[in-house]
Amino acid sequence: MKRTAKAQWKGPGFEGSGTLTTQSGAIKEQPYSVKLRFENEDGKLGTNPEELIAAAHAGCYAMALSVELEKAGYTAESLNVEAVLSLDKNDAGWDITKIALKLNAKVPDVGADEFDKIANAAKKGCPVSKVLSCEITLDYSLN
Repeated sequence: MKRTAKAQWKGPGFEGSGTLTTQSGAIKEQPYSVKLRFENEDGKLGTNPEELIAAAHAGCYAMALSVELEKAGYTAESLNVEAVLSLDKNDAGWDITKIALKLNAKVPDVGADEFDKIANAAKKGCPVSKVLSCEITLDYSLN
């Protein structure tokens, strides 16, 4: 299986801009630029690579956890995941240093210890987690 996304960029690095488009069409010619990345804190004027990585990680983790719960005989009523990506400046430039996964899960009949084991196994086994080299943390509430 292969998935694709395309980036188009015009102009110099700091003053230029571009668009991002995904194979599915879920993202189509979404604007992005250095200015939007670093000067538009609310992110409403366009996207950026870090936001897309966070979205991919949140979605992948929710899906992986759902599968792991099913393998263990449980069905989640809801899994709400927020991925908070930290992009930090250092002497060499910018690095993604951490992604904090925040989960609010509603899973009937699962015990806290078993859920902890399943939730952390899903974090480790999620394909997006595997590709990232930064610290990944998980904080959750189980209702």
